[in-house]
Amino acid sequence: MATWHCLKNCGACCYLAPEERPYLNEYLSPALLSQYMALVGDDGWCKNFDKATRTCLIYAERPLFCRVTPEVIRDLYHEDPADLDAWAIHCCTEHILSNPDLTDDEVEVLVAQFEET
Repeated sequence: MATWHCLKNCGACCYLAPEERPYLNEYLSPALLSQYMALVGDDGWCKNFDKATRTCLIYAERPLFCRVTPEVIRDLYHEDPADLDAWAIHCCTEHILSNPDLTDDEVEVLVAQFEET
């Protein structure tokens, strides 16, 4: 089984447009939902995402809902931590495939990185 890892210079999960994530209120508390919405820029991207380098400007201090750890997937997303790799790869792949700013070639390269691990 593949092992999940954050893909360098991807940022697909930083596309926060609420219309693309209709279930936010099912797993985010009102306080976290408010924090999430405050991060959404006019273009749907996180205000802390540098599109030129595809990096997070606040990575070390990013919010809880941006983290992929056994504790976060258990406590916030109500998933079994033993399923972290499969769960995270599935989520990341969905975000990559729906990313409006990635070319087909970029999508192919990013998704292939999960298959290589």
